[in-house]
Amino acid sequence: MSEILDWKNNAQGHKFIASFSGGKDSVLALYKAMKVGEPVGLIVMLEEEGERSRSHGMPPELIRAQAKSIGLPVYTAAASWIEYEKVFMSLLEKAKNQGAEVLVTGDLDMPEHGCWHDKVTKNAGLKLGMPLWEMDHREAVEEFINLGFVTIIVTVNLSLGMREEDLGRTLTHEYIKELEARGIDPCGEGGEFHTTVLDGPIFKQPIPVRKCEIIRNGEYAFLPLELAQSAENHREIVE
Repeated sequence: MSEILDWKNNAQGHKFIASFSGGKDSVLALYKAMKVGEPVGLIVMLEEEGERSRSHGMPPELIRAQAKSIGLPVYTAAASWIEYEKVFMSLLEKAKNQGAEVLVTGDLDMPEHGCWHDKVTKNAGLKLGMPLWEMDHREAVEEFINLGFVTIIVTVNLSLGMREEDLGRTLTHEYIKELEARGIDPCGEGGEFHTTVLDGPIFKQPIPVRKCEIIRNGEYAFLPLELAQSAENHREIVE
């Protein structure tokens, strides 16, 4: 039990690799971990074709731009769901060879038992760090906004109270109150929405993006983003 209780603090005084989606929770967890530990890089899993991130559907060039602004290398690989764990483990091994001792994730509501990240980190000989674990959802998003992070909605689940008009909106205190009034979790932890972070205290410069045409797929709607300038110089990917 003591090991589980350390999930919130395991990054302290250690080198870590951070699981990174480019969204608000992973960025806030990274921010908190960077305050107490030393990052060696970011892990980003891609879909089979390698054209979008597995978690938030972001193009690799946008993730590279985020990583460049933060100043960290990216450990990335494409994988099907069948191969996901095997490929993820291989990235953990690479990070461990670079000195990583802890995997940091942005999970808030991970169960104490049966946690997938707990299993893979133990198999890799790493510890698990979850700085946001068991945080109140409203407090987490309010801290994120108060710190000066800027993030916009890029995916919505239309069956869970979200609307197409929410796409592209910036998370603010007023908007969070509006979402709660609509019965929506302010962190989107029920799968209501996903975000992309464009600026904040760990970014050296904001990420310039161009909003593309909304894509609809069943109960979901997506706002694709493209870099508003060439990403040719972003070479931080570790293949």
